[in-house]
Amino acid sequence: MRKFNIRKVLDGLTAGSSSASQQPPPQQHTPGGREPEVQETLQSEHFQLCKTVRHGFPYQPSALAFDPVQKILAVGTQTGALRLFGRPGVECYCQHDGGAAVIQLQFLINEGALVSALADDTLHLWNLRQKRPAILHSLKFCRERVTFCHLPFQSKWLYVGTERGNIHIVNVESFTLSGYVIMWNKAIELSSKSHPGPVVHISDNPMDEGKLLIGYESGTVVLWDLKSKKGDYRYTYDEAIHSVAWHHEGKQFICSHSDGTLTIWNVRSPAKPVQTITPHGKQLKDGKKPEPCKPILKVEFKTTRSGEPFIILSGGLSYDTVGRRPCLTVMHGKSTAVLEMDYSIVDFLTLCETPYPNDFQEPYAVVVLLEKDLVLIDLAQNGYPIFENPYPLSIHESPVTCCEYFADCPVDLIPALYSVGARQKRQGYSKKEWPINGGNWGLGAQSYPEIIITGHADGSIKFWDASAITLQVLYKLKTAKVFEKSRNKDDKPNTDIVDEDPYAIQIISWCPESRMLCIAGVSAHVIIYRFSKQEVIIEVIPMLEVRLLYEINDLDSPEGEQAPPLPTPVGATSPQPIPPQSHPSTSSSSSDGLRDNVPCLKVKNSPLKQSPGYQAELVIQLVWVGGEPPQQITSLAVNSSYGLVVFGNCNGIAIVDYLQKAVLLNLGTIELYGSNDPYRREPRSPRKSRQPSGGLCDISEGTVVPEDRCKSPTSDVKDNSFSRSRSSSVTSIDKESREAISALHFCETFTRKADSSPSPCLWVGTTLGTVLVIALNLPPGGEQRLLQPVIVSPSGTILRLKGAILRMAFLDTTGCLVPPAYESWREHNVPEEKDEKEKLKKKRPVSVSPSPSQEISENQYAVICSEKQAKVISLPTQNCAYKQNITETSFVLRGDIVALSNSICLACFCANGHIMTFSLPSLRPLLDVYYLPLTNMRIARTFCFTNNGQALYLVSPTEIQRLTYSQETCENLQEMLGELFTPVETPEAPNRGFFKGLFGGGAQSLDREELFGESSSGKASRSLAQHIPGPGGIEGVKGAASGVVGELARARLALDERGQKLGDLEERTTAMLSSADSFSKHAHEMMLKYKDKKWYQF
Repeated sequence: MRKFNIRKVLDGLTAGSSSASQQPPPQQHTPGGREPEVQETLQSEHFQLCKTVRHGFPYQPSALAFDPVQKILAVGTQTGALRLFGRPGVECYCQHDGGAAVIQLQFLINEGALVSALADDTLHLWNLRQKRPAILHSLKFCRERVTFCHLPFQSKWLYVGTERGNIHIVNVESFTLSGYVIMWNKAIELSSKSHPGPVVHISDNPMDEGKLLIGYESGTVVLWDLKSKKGDYRYTYDEAIHSVAWHHEGKQFICSHSDGTLTIWNVRSPAKPVQTITPHGKQLKDGKKPEPCKPILKVEFKTTRSGEPFIILSGGLSYDTVGRRPCLTVMHGKSTAVLEMDYSIVDFLTLCETPYPNDFQEPYAVVVLLEKDLVLIDLAQNGYPIFENPYPLSIHESPVTCCEYFADCPVDLIPALYSVGARQKRQGYSKKEWPINGGNWGLGAQSYPEIIITGHADGSIKFWDASAITLQVLYKLKTAKVFEKSRNKDDKPNTDIVDEDPYAIQIISWCPESRMLCIAGVSAHVIIYRFSKQEVIIEVIPMLEVRLLYEINDLDSPEGEQAPPLPTPVGATSPQPIPPQSHPSTSSSSSDGLRDNVPCLKVKNSPLKQSPGYQAELVIQLVWVGGEPPQQITSLAVNSSYGLVVFGNCNGIAIVDYLQKAVLLNLGTIELYGSNDPYRREPRSPRKSRQPSGGLCDISEGTVVPEDRCKSPTSDVKDNSFSRSRSSSVTSIDKESREAISALHFCETFTRKADSSPSPCLWVGTTLGTVLVIALNLPPGGEQRLLQPVIVSPSGTILRLKGAILRMAFLDTTGCLVPPAYESWREHNVPEEKDEKEKLKKKRPVSVSPSPSQEISENQYAVICSEKQAKVISLPTQNCAYKQNITETSFVLRGDIVALSNSICLACFCANGHIMTFSLPSLRPLLDVYYLPLTNMRIARTFCFTNNGQALYLVSPTEIQRLTYSQETCENLQEMLGELFTPVETPEAPNRGFFKGLFGGGAQSLDREELFGESSSGKASRSLAQHIPGPGGIEGVKGAASGVVGELARARLALDERGQKLGDLEERTTAMLSSADSFSKHAHEMMLKYKDKKWYQF
């Protein structure tokens, strides 16, 4: 373990916080009457708070765009978020200030810029030429609602359609409106007496930029001549239009309609469509129109040189396909493939080889944005397989119910998890590389391994490699495998305490060094797992049942026949000899007919094959007691060196020896106090105030209505981990609140005041702010450990804090963290002979013994954090050395003792949104920043700090937000972030060919500058839209100077509009490109070097 030096600073703050202590002043033992000198090195300047990266699927997606040259994908959401994806590992998150939904995104292809249109009728221009994209300009429409935008390739004029049916034109360089407007009444003229509805489509003819195709919702389509300012042709159909797409030759276009039909029109034949197709309609024999189907929400028409064109569409299923999943239909020649999706389709785009609309498109893939997933379909392979998605978008595959974060893990952990996880990969993916591969990786300065563990509603646990601000799934464990699944709803056991998600994970306790994993689930069950690289088959899953009872001598209980608690004298207790058996519970009801002694879940009684990875060692279940369901587990800890697991709830605490498979201690919380109980407790009937025990409900709120009893842990209404923190705050109001176990910590320290040396013990914290110490007497290692009992006994030591206890840790005299003892991981499933030699090798921390010159002085410090305050207690004297009241008006949701800059500190997240850090041991405040208010229970349930200044929480049901409170990481962040924009040559425009050039059949260019510029079209009305300069910042200005709005871009776009080559200007940019290129190569080499370090060959 790394040593941490701390220099103690005796300033007014420390003095103030100690004098405010309600404890008597500390008894001094050192000469000179002062606490021992501890060097503390952490200062306020070591701390700074900033968001680093956001991982996961964009929550509530609403828009999609792709840059075919830069190979970057953009996704907009209903909350105004913008997520950009390049090659795996290059991701970016931005946020529009107002939080309005993104309705459309348009890349300025190969320019490093993006236009977003929002539901609040604003347009924004994003500069992507910087690592953290920023808005350069915004335009707010005041009188009209924006419905559709179109930006032609290599044009600087953006067409904006509105709800009123008008089209305005925006100059994307200056973000100002042109005076040129296409009014709806001019466009439709006399073809319709009624308003045609909002603009749902705008596009220019691929072969003639001067012709604009405008689709109105009602079914009218107009081909508008931009030069003559009149409509050339009008096409009417009696069904509403959802989308329109061109054939690349510009002679035909296709429309999708609300009755599930597609109409194909010849540009010069407006009278009727050339062809009407109902892809999913039943064809009736007598030539009648097929039955109407659901609307076709989008259609794309893509051509290939060598074969038939592709028509790709979403929606359009017939109405009688009830319960059928959403589909994407790919029509290619005579074949029609219907691809079923898991969620509804938000949008899709066809990825093509060329960015030019007037060339053969050569589609190679379709990217489909679903409500909760992103799917990429390979069009070039038979059967249209999907690509294996390399982004970490499956965090929410089952809703996340808890998570833990570990930085600076043992280096062999990630390769070990990766090797067992690699076997879980699905087959049948496309053989091709993932095609969205733009951008460059950042130069990661951080090289320490980081692991995130997420627990889910379906009982699964995922391990993620989170090193160097990336995220990749390593391994998935399904904990529900050890239980019998109910076949149908009828034979579902009525012992369940939750209506749904009975296997949901509530607490994860993991020891990275020994790789022991312990989980507590919502059905009051605990499973202990061991890591193994060997496959094993276990005949019988070892199981224990524990009867945890809350009972005060209740003489006049109306029930009378209350089952007695298991005999557990308060003195030293020997293990209860419960032989591990498959299903001990036979009695399901007590003598008065109440359900008794049954667990909530049934453990499998058939042999279980356990794949390499985490394998179940022991299942522990709490049982029903006298008609009352077991209460959910509120705290959990495992220790590999002692071979013990401990857990508690609002009834009491149980310690289990998982090596001998025996219950060592089973005590009600009150019995832990013995005769030292400071509280006057009312006797209660076990049925008088039955606790709500469903889902992640609040254990202490008496106001819970019975219907709310069974909430899924995925609901954000109430949750147990939150109640654990809140319960003591409401004890004065809620007389029937029970004292729950809220924190557990195994350690080797001084159990009692008279102790001269540290010994193994367990520190227990409760929701009423009490800390109790249980002494552990362990037999010697090796065979004796399995034969002799572990003796556990409450020590009588009691400490008090204000508020529920959240976290405990121990420091030695130099201020270094004393980690809990652990046994290093070794392969368990190997023949015994090799085993025996290693069994004795146990790692125990060496305690610092007092020097002979001193009397027994403070040999350790206990750091205890509650939801209201933190205290540092000197041991063995148990004097309060330092105290800090963290919050008066709020409460701490999460407190962690973490390593940072070769030192340690206490980090806290409060319900009022503040993140705070304190030095140790003196508890000096070092950081206090208002970060985010507690808006929902998801944040309370998932927020966690870890070493090296890292923290995370679930910002939405599908996304993890990581942040740092380390000033050093904030400074290095810019280097670590990937680059979205890379200099890429725009492909050559398609050749017009000799005959087309001679007879004028090729693409017609248009001088848009002349047409839309101020000189010819005048100024737009000032009241129509308001220009807002963006907060691009210095880097934004630099990016812009070389990007979209720079002189080069202006000249280049203008010249492109006139169809000229950019030869002379390209020379001026060659130097820029070559320097960028050399940087890119250098970055690539660094990345390869780093990559080789990180990925392992197995």
